[in-house]
Amino acid sequence: MNIFIDNKSGEPIYNQIYIQIKNQIIGGELAADEMLPSIRRLAKDLRISFITTKRAYDELEREGFIYTLPAKGCYVAPKNVELLREENLKKIEDHMVQIARLAVSCKLSREDVIEMVTFIMEEQT
Repeated sequence: MNIFIDNKSGEPIYNQIYIQIKNQIIGGELAADEMLPSIRRLAKDLRISFITTKRAYDELEREGFIYTLPAKGCYVAPKNVELLREENLKKIEDHMVQIARLAVSCKLSREDVIEMVTFIMEEQT
């Protein structure tokens, strides 16, 4: 599991941890029932407070992304992958509506928009 903290982002550290772990679970990088680093170990590895790490894990557990077994650790919760995928598809559609509105206001063609999206997606891989 890779977590990167950006001290310049202005985003709270616990939220950076929460978002990155959540995205790794949704993206399939972390499998169901996979053990996560202990709260103390992750805090030590990231050189941050134990409390900050605990807050991120608590939020992940509250939302059902992880579960804790007393004296054993924290694990990735089995999740309905299709439901998560649908949530992400809805977010994409919402962003695409905004893109379409902006494109029309800038008089961009469909081909221009497709070219922009293609370029951005190629950079992501």
